[in-house]
Amino acid sequence: MALKQFLSQKLEQRLSPQQIQLMKLLQVPTMELDQRIKQEIEENPALEEGAEIEEEEFGDEQETDDISEDEDFDIADYLSDDADYKTQTSNKGKDDEEKVIPLSGDQTFQERLSEQLYLLDFDKQKFMIAQTIIGNLDESGYLNREVDAIVDDLAFSANLMTDEDEVESVLLEIQELDPAGIGARDLQECLLIQIKRKQDGDITKYTAKKILEEYFEEFTKKHYTKILKKLEISDEDLKDAIAEIVKLNPKPGGSSKEAAGNYQQIIPDFQIVENEGRLQLTLNGRNAPALKVSRDYKSMLQKYAEGAASSKADKEAMSFVKQKLDGAKWFIDAIKQRQNTLLLTMDAIMNYQKQYFLSGDETNLRPMILKDIAEEVNLDISTISRVANSKYVQTDHGIFSLKFFFSESLSTDSGEEVSTREVKKILSEAVEGEEKRKPLTDEKLAQLLKDKGYNIARRTVAKYREQLNIPVARLRKEL
Repeated sequence: MALKQFLSQKLEQRLSPQQIQLMKLLQVPTMELDQRIKQEIEENPALEEGAEIEEEEFGDEQETDDISEDEDFDIADYLSDDADYKTQTSNKGKDDEEKVIPLSGDQTFQERLSEQLYLLDFDKQKFMIAQTIIGNLDESGYLNREVDAIVDDLAFSANLMTDEDEVESVLLEIQELDPAGIGARDLQECLLIQIKRKQDGDITKYTAKKILEEYFEEFTKKHYTKILKKLEISDEDLKDAIAEIVKLNPKPGGSSKEAAGNYQQIIPDFQIVENEGRLQLTLNGRNAPALKVSRDYKSMLQKYAEGAASSKADKEAMSFVKQKLDGAKWFIDAIKQRQNTLLLTMDAIMNYQKQYFLSGDETNLRPMILKDIAEEVNLDISTISRVANSKYVQTDHGIFSLKFFFSESLSTDSGEEVSTREVKKILSEAVEGEEKRKPLTDEKLAQLLKDKGYNIARRTVAKYREQLNIPVARLRKEL
């Protein structure tokens, strides 16, 4: 088959580099924008931070002839102080109190355990075994590897010959270290390690230990009747023992992690304030940084233009300067478009959920999906999704993620469309107010909602309950 050449025309949609840059910037939350701007300034010397200073131009603005056949642009475009080339801080400026607090690191629970090893009477071999065990603990403090696997690891990686009995004995000594419960193989062992440390002759703690040792499965499934019958104790004794068990920590490693963890401060991207029945929206000043195009680079470009850039080196240098000036201009324009898009989108959300922002009552939230706001502001759904991602708004009722305001709809008996968030709130309140000895089943919750006029099936109730992290009725039962 012979090869043939032919011409064809076709239409296809492609995003320009500027559009791609804007899409990426839309996803960046306020607390990361500073870092993104610093990164751009480091990569592009033609971009500078700070407000534009009014100065005399480098002379009368002039248009020069094309430098060469390959360089077709107007020098005046790079020398003018057009407003599109810069941004200025709007609303409020950078407040020192708004700056992100530097993250501080602390010891992990593995590091703390390693320090405690020096207090034990370990020889070199046992110390190495202990270090290997600690290194195999997960973030909750559990040892999820089999003892025989650790024996093999020590033989292959450290050329240390040991056996399961020795590793087991070292593990038992590690389990005596702090925090209590560390080094357990499962939840039952973790709780038992802790309750044994609390043994002081108290009958309640003895009962709690007995439950964990012999009736752990019944306890986890809340089969309290079986426990009462087998232990021959009263309801009050069982209630006290369970209260003692509930005080124990199921994730001893996690407690150290939380105490030593790094917490990222949330900086709201927007603020909505109610003033005499009217809502006022402002954009965090960090979203409107003062940026400008470097005058030094403008001057450099003008000098190359005046010299006619005759040599190849001059042409390459001029092309480089032009590229950096273009990049600075595009970035500043993208930041400005980001500000406008954020404000436009948040304003639409504020107006759509006006009753909620005025009252703070979740039942006043209207059903709202990305498409509703996209049609309101005449933007693509993907753009609205990027704006809503990782953004927060500060209101008179607290700080919320923008995703909080989006929910699906549900029909009532009267045909009215209500937000599923309203239904979830009713479910939460029903569970909070239920009699804990006889918690409401999904069927009873569904009937309760139907009595209030919400058409909802039991399976849907179960789905919403799981989304709210509410366990099934059997697991909510209390004595």
